Amino acid sequence: MDEIILIRKAIQGDPEAFEHLLAKHSDRLYRTAYLYVRNREDALDVIQETAFKAFSSISQLRNEEFFLTWLTKILIHCAYDVQKKRKNVVVLEEQVALQREKHEERMDLTEAIGKLPEKHQTSIILFYYYDMSLKDIAQALETPENTIKTYINRGKKQLRKLLGGSYFDGQRHIHEQN
Repeated sequence: MDEIILIRKAIQGDPEAFEHLLAKHSDRLYRTAYLYVRNREDALDVIQETAFKAFSSISQLRNEEFFLTWLTKILIHCAYDVQKKRKNVVVLEEQVALQREKHEERMDLTEAIGKLPEKHQTSIILFYYYDMSLKDIAQALETPENTIKTYINRGKKQLRKLLGGSYFDGQRHIHEQN
């Protein structure tokens, strides 16, 4: 079935249509959630919370063609909520892992992205993983397009420092690194 038709049905309250939409985008949602929370259980929690919040508020979706952008924005907010909750819990194992991480020469790209400031992290993920245009990212984040360019450039610089390599040669190939 055409995605726009499913979106319209979901907006009208059809739970089956909404479920089909989630299933269609489930891989992308999981990968994005995992980028933020970096473990399977939390990523699944983020997706569950995203599905609940999105279904509860889908009637507020103004433009059907921005469904995935709208859903991603909800997912990002849910991921940040999980991160904040996790930061409030101090676990000895995490402290040891953080110390060990400081001594490693290289870290993988997912971990490096997780170390970026929230605005840079979100802009990088939407640009490279979702192949969204600067204009679409600016609209989704309600931020000027030039500010998004700045977030991406600063994020790339920080990633280069963290990774010690030359990622981001101007092409959109970051998702191939995972």
